[in-house]
Amino acid sequence: MRPSGGWYWEEAPMTTEPESGMPWSSTCRTKGCICGHGDCCPHNSALDKQKMDVKMYLKTGLILDTVLRWLPVSACQLCVARGCYGNSQGSICAAAAGTVARRAQSAQPLTMGDDLCEELEDLVHFSVHDLPARGYVVMEEIRRQGKLCDVTLKVGDHKFSAHRIVLAASIPYFHAMFTNDMVECKQDEILMQGMDPSALEALINFAYSGHVAIDQQNVQALLIGSSFLQLQNVKDACCSFLQERLHPKNCLGVRQFAETMMCTTLYDSANSYLHQHFVDVSLSEEFLGLRTEEVLELVGCDELNVKAEEQVFEAVLTWVYHDRERRESLLPELLSKIRLPLCRPQFLSDRVQQDELIRCCHKCRDLVDEAKDFHLMPQRRPHLPTFKTRQRSCSSITGLIYAVGGLNSSGDSLNLVEVFDPLGNFWERCQPMRTARSRVGVAVVNGLLYAIGGYDGQSRLSTVEVYNPEADSWMQVSSMNSQRSAMGTVVVDGHIYVCGGYDGKSSLNSVECYSPETDRWVVVTEMSASRSAAGVTVFEGRIFVSGGHDGLQIFNTVEYYNHHTNCWHLAPPMLNKRCRHGAAVLGSHMYVAGGYDGSGFLSGAEVYSSASGQWSLLVPMNTRRSRVSLVATGGRLFAVGGYDGQSNLSSVEMYNPDTNRWTFMAAMASHEGGVGVGCIPLPPA
Repeated sequence: MRPSGGWYWEEAPMTTEPESGMPWSSTCRTKGCICGHGDCCPHNSALDKQKMDVKMYLKTGLILDTVLRWLPVSACQLCVARGCYGNSQGSICAAAAGTVARRAQSAQPLTMGDDLCEELEDLVHFSVHDLPARGYVVMEEIRRQGKLCDVTLKVGDHKFSAHRIVLAASIPYFHAMFTNDMVECKQDEILMQGMDPSALEALINFAYSGHVAIDQQNVQALLIGSSFLQLQNVKDACCSFLQERLHPKNCLGVRQFAETMMCTTLYDSANSYLHQHFVDVSLSEEFLGLRTEEVLELVGCDELNVKAEEQVFEAVLTWVYHDRERRESLLPELLSKIRLPLCRPQFLSDRVQQDELIRCCHKCRDLVDEAKDFHLMPQRRPHLPTFKTRQRSCSSITGLIYAVGGLNSSGDSLNLVEVFDPLGNFWERCQPMRTARSRVGVAVVNGLLYAIGGYDGQSRLSTVEVYNPEADSWMQVSSMNSQRSAMGTVVVDGHIYVCGGYDGKSSLNSVECYSPETDRWVVVTEMSASRSAAGVTVFEGRIFVSGGHDGLQIFNTVEYYNHHTNCWHLAPPMLNKRCRHGAAVLGSHMYVAGGYDGSGFLSGAEVYSSASGQWSLLVPMNTRRSRVSLVATGGRLFAVGGYDGQSNLSSVEMYNPDTNRWTFMAAMASHEGGVGVGCIPLPPA
């Protein structure tokens, strides 16, 4: 029984009625054939080959006026679309010309029935998601066969055929050319000047396939070509290829090429690599071929990663002696960029002063004498240019962050030490200190970590101990003149400065300076205000102290110290008052974050620009943090620990100035806030 109305499937022999006036074939086994060829009918042949004796077809409860026909295995391209089986020779048959057209005109619309399922939608969207991709594959094959191409791109003696529509759809350069009535849009052959033929061919193939192979031999030509054709994705891929393969022997060439092609990211990467690996780069052939102005710029850079200034001196002398005849006269200018006062006295006497070129040059000898006076007569140091006594520091090198002392969840002072690897995003335990210390000052000098003062749970401390990461051990050094906690601690020219703090009775304005060479603390000029829990950092060679409190009020004021003149000066105030905040420097910007303003615990941050001389608001941290430590390494800021008004924090956030976002990193395992933080740079890989 057939259900009345509705749609159903039925498997049955094919029973299509012949066309009006068309007889059945006398020997054809399938009704509906209109060819009259009998046993030689290609319809029979098709069915025999495929053994298609039955078909599944869709029918209604009513007799259909029209049903689907079998498609032949072999038929002409025109007729097959119309269901004709009467032509195997490729010509237009009568069915195509008349019969099929007549049937199409007489066909009656299908009756759906009144009881059509209401759940079915009246409109169905059908799509083939990979059709565009498959279409491009077919078009690529058509192009390789030389069919339907309507434009030829010519480079020298090389010609490449293509389809305008594909080039316009895939390559911005051609999209602009072919859709804006340019002269070339009507030309059959277009001359592509200045392009490498193999690169152009590869980029045409990319337009069809979305694939291009990049290697050492073609990357430069591909980058030039993709830049010309405005294929930014290919250009970026080429830049990434070069960036991943930077080496001391090629970074200078890559940097120059990136500058020429205006590839900012690649240029910055090559420049950072140059700074990080300066000593190795100075031994390369590319370094010896640098122009004078390039060497002067490089030698004057603060970012060079060197263990000692002696390495910069040796690099310059190597460059000069490589072409002595032409470069000898440049030595005085080059030597003036080297920070000779930072060289060891023995090196100045035994190496610099004994060099043949320096001995023969009056200006060079004067520079050496100036450096020797720096060591012999400290009173003359304030008269030296600031840059000559400023230690070089490569900010792009990621260091290990040490969290020292601090508090546990119960608020007790700790002697524990943890180290954080920003690249691996994990913490590890180190050898603990001899003394428990919270609100401790931390400084790093020559790869050694100093833990200074702090609070042990009973009293403020003046004691100092130093950690050697290679030996994983602590040792005691000389104590400060005053006991203090919550002070600021920084390093300038290899000396440790502690500013302000709290001695258990009152906030302090005193400042002390420690020399690791002599193991002595000396008192220097005091600040203009007593400041406890201030943010202290070194910015452009000067010590900046921001905010803090004196026990009665919280400040937004800022002052800085010039260690050459031993004087303090006022600087532009912060936008908000704050104490117990973190302070750090990245490049030409000084940052403060978190803290307490007297009414609430802060997540907000500010940044000071040396160019504008003004403070501006920064995107806030994800968490309110008072007693937070802020440290910079690898071009990022890390906010470690703190107190949110309810509990001490073990969490850590990282600020990326490129994205202007704070993101959480791995939390400390053994600390709950109030830690001192220091960063020991890692040697370049």
